[in-house]
Amino acid sequence: MTLIVSELGTNALLYTASGEESGAFQVALALSDHVIAVSVTDAGGSVTVPEVEHAEKEALRGRGLDIVSSLAHNVSIHGTGQGFTVTAELISHHPGSRPWR
Repeated sequence: MTLIVSELGTNALLYTASGEESGAFQVALALSDHVIAVSVTDAGGSVTVPEVEHAEKEALRGRGLDIVSSLAHNVSIHGTGQGFTVTAELISHHPGSRPWR
């Protein structure tokens, strides 16, 4: 979970107005018995839309959301009218597993 929050927050800071001097981003957690979802909403101002890419081996950037999507069961990206919210959901599939605490 720490890696996912770090990646989504870093993307907000690097690629949107969230990284400006007065910028900010929001982190929200939703928890149920077997699902935990983390969402990061940026401050907008990006010229690109976040997307999961499969970067070339030599690329210096472009792996973050791919890593997040490999760790999470689902990654969704929604426009907010100002910026974007990226949500990663992790699910416990183990029969008889204990709920998240």
